[in-house]
Amino acid sequence: MCSFFFSQKKAKPEKKELGVITYNIPTPAGEKKDVVSPLPDSYSPQYVEAAWYPWWEKQGFFKPEYGVRKNPHGIFMMCIPPPNVTGSLHLGHALTNAIQDCLTRWHRMRGETTLWNPGCDHAGIATQVVVEKKLMRERGMSRHDLGRENFIQEVWKWKNEKGDRIYHQLKKLGSSLDWDRACFTMDPKLSYAVQEAFIRMHEEGVIYRSKRLVNWSCTLNSAISDIEVDKRELTGRTLLPVPGYKEKVEFGVLVSFAYKIEGSDEEVVVATTRIETMLGDTAVAVHPADSRYQHLKGKMVLHPFCDRKMPIVFDDFVDMSFGTGAVKITPAHDHNDYEVGVRHNLAFINILDENGLLINGMKRFEARKAVLQALKDRGQFKEIKDNPMVVPVCSRSKDIVEPLLKPQWYVNCTDMGKQAADAVREGRLKIIPDHHLKTWFNWMDNIRDWCISRQLWWGHRIPAYFVTVNDPSVKPGEDMDGHYWVSGRSEEEAREKAAKRFNVSADKINLRQDEDVLDTWFSSGIFPFSIFGWPNESEDLNVFYPGTLLETGHDILFFWVARMVMMGLKLTGKLPFKEVYLHAVVRDAHGRKMSKSLGNVIDPLDVITGISLELMDSNLDPLEVEKAKQGQKSDYPNGIPECGTDALRFALCAYTSQGRDINLDVNRILGYRHFCNKLWNAVKFAMKTLGDNFVPSEKAQESVSDRWILSRLSAAVGLCDAGFKAYDFPAITTAIYNFWLYELCDVYLESVKPVFGKAEEDSASQRQAMVCRQTLYTCLEVGLRLLSPLMPFVTEELYQRLPRRRPQSDPPSINCVKTLVYKRSHEEVDRDMEFVMTVVKTIRSLRADYNLTKTRKYSLQIQTLSYSQAIIPLTANQPVPEGCAVAIASDRCTVNLMLKVRAGNLLNCAWSL
Repeated sequence: MCSFFFSQKKAKPEKKELGVITYNIPTPAGEKKDVVSPLPDSYSPQYVEAAWYPWWEKQGFFKPEYGVRKNPHGIFMMCIPPPNVTGSLHLGHALTNAIQDCLTRWHRMRGETTLWNPGCDHAGIATQVVVEKKLMRERGMSRHDLGRENFIQEVWKWKNEKGDRIYHQLKKLGSSLDWDRACFTMDPKLSYAVQEAFIRMHEEGVIYRSKRLVNWSCTLNSAISDIEVDKRELTGRTLLPVPGYKEKVEFGVLVSFAYKIEGSDEEVVVATTRIETMLGDTAVAVHPADSRYQHLKGKMVLHPFCDRKMPIVFDDFVDMSFGTGAVKITPAHDHNDYEVGVRHNLAFINILDENGLLINGMKRFEARKAVLQALKDRGQFKEIKDNPMVVPVCSRSKDIVEPLLKPQWYVNCTDMGKQAADAVREGRLKIIPDHHLKTWFNWMDNIRDWCISRQLWWGHRIPAYFVTVNDPSVKPGEDMDGHYWVSGRSEEEAREKAAKRFNVSADKINLRQDEDVLDTWFSSGIFPFSIFGWPNESEDLNVFYPGTLLETGHDILFFWVARMVMMGLKLTGKLPFKEVYLHAVVRDAHGRKMSKSLGNVIDPLDVITGISLELMDSNLDPLEVEKAKQGQKSDYPNGIPECGTDALRFALCAYTSQGRDINLDVNRILGYRHFCNKLWNAVKFAMKTLGDNFVPSEKAQESVSDRWILSRLSAAVGLCDAGFKAYDFPAITTAIYNFWLYELCDVYLESVKPVFGKAEEDSASQRQAMVCRQTLYTCLEVGLRLLSPLMPFVTEELYQRLPRRRPQSDPPSINCVKTLVYKRSHEEVDRDMEFVMTVVKTIRSLRADYNLTKTRKYSLQIQTLSYSQAIIPLTANQPVPEGCAVAIASDRCTVNLMLKVRAGNLLNCAWSL
């Protein structure tokens, strides 16, 4: 058992709040920043982040060829999830790039040949909509007024003027991409790869033509993918705005009406949320086990508005407990009904055109009212009641999505889906975190064929041609007959194929190229190898494909990740990457999904530079505008303060725990800006302590404090290395934060201040101070390297100010440091210092309780860190002075705080073993 007592001295003053300081940075673009002039007094993101990125880029630090060793420690390749060319950064992009960049920088520091390949997606629908709106706004013209060729020229003009915006934003985030390899999915190299992929898969029969139900946007006049359909949940009757309608349209109700049984007075009551689709009904379905309808086998029901007779079919898909247990079947306008129609060989009657108009020209939702009234007039209407439901809304046009029967191109995914599932089951492809495996196998094991055609003008036009033969011996073909479709790299090639197929001369062949373009996800699906020139051989393709890692959001696991895996295996015979890491969704501080209507969508650049928040989207409903304003006023009453790129990146990584969505609080990002300031002040103090003539050396005779901090540094390096390997980003940020703040700044720097204070007293003190300087330098150099993947700007700024161990050969930038290995473990010292810190905390706690603002070799550390005037160890037999407050530090130590004043001074303290 030990005990001691101590006297107090004045507590340290509190830190003041950070102010915003503006600096004028005169560095010419691409030139190295001045690192000779003194550091400013306080940290400023604006000052720190100026000029570094253009210099990094000009020096080629982000290219895999830079500083390549003869025997590199492996190859790391990752391609960016290509953002839409129309896009601007949101916090989801910021999260993606923070994670990907710190991984890239870590692999680069490990000495691996490292490539992070940038790219941008042509975003078929989104880009076409943007340019169409621009045309109408500025020139009062539609794309049809211009014609296809001229419209495409307008899109390219827009892309060349506006399309690089997101690249500039990515650079602002510090993303260490090799910009010389940037690819656009409509570049000639990538377009050729898309064409080749289609032709090969079409000739093999994997791509085929079929007439099926698709998600149709009447406003866009195009099929859209599932990811472009927003599921709007309604709790009951709701009026929604629909493009092309002056009044809002009613949704969220269930309408019941009766079909009469042929040849009897009996009727069957059915219910629907889309009453207008009854015009296309071709059957009524009931469950085979439903006793209420067994007598209706073989019977027909009569359509009230035409002479159509419709069978009553028995099908397991019917839910007997819902409504009457009888369901109207509209095979041409409902996905479930389509399957029933196929099973029972029902008629498929399409009642709508591509614009959402009935055959008589009536709009679909006006027909909804007309059909309801007509049923009432005939006495077949039963009731309307509220009905919770999900309404499909086109994310681009905000139109209500219609299931529509259209001829389209499809990819047969059965075999490819099985191969993708097997790759994961067999461990050849790893998905992290593994709770996404269930989703992966559910999709892959039950995969449906993929609709890849879109009725747009902007995109990769499908290289398929419909064949007409000017020869009476060849019968005319139909659209759905695949025999009459050929694909080719040019019209001449397609004509030669057709002539050979129909055994006629080429001059008798007429071709009509399909007007449609390919789904954007088709070109994205081959992105990992099209960027390297596939199908042509290239050095990059041989070196960097397959890639190492794919990192992206879990929301596009199927739309992009699965398709890359399937198409990579199909077209190259190789998996496009070895691992997939899926990060979570970024939500606001209250856990809400970010949306414009809530006013909680934040541009990361606004977090970086600070902004006074105002709601910018004037197209919102007035109620939503008011709701958004109130939310902003509550969350950010004074706007968003300037946080800087480094703090934003660090915060995003600190939040990224596997398996949970991220509730991002801007105030916590600001906290990491304060951490940057702490880092800044620590290095400023250390540089002053090192002195102008300091020369780093490799070895020195360290004290207990030196050995302890070097051991903690080694532990931090180990924790970070393990964290990166496990994609455990909170473990990385915690290790770095704890080392810099709680171990280096709060303990080591404080404990060695007396050493530097006595440095000139004698030769022994000088030697001890020199050892501390060497230790301090090592902590700064390795600590900054440790932090640089997450905070590239502030670490570069500070690293450039440090002296060099080997001035002639040391890397010119912290980006080029090739190793991050530091092993200095001192377990006994670690245990002893843990005991010391327990004692220190106990002393501090005692002083706080009384409102006062291990062995002898640690007395100096305890005295310094506890702000005590003196420390007096006591043996077990020595009495404790009178007038002491007592606290237990551990089972081996008791702390005694002297409260009694003698002769104008506080008494000292005692402890015993």
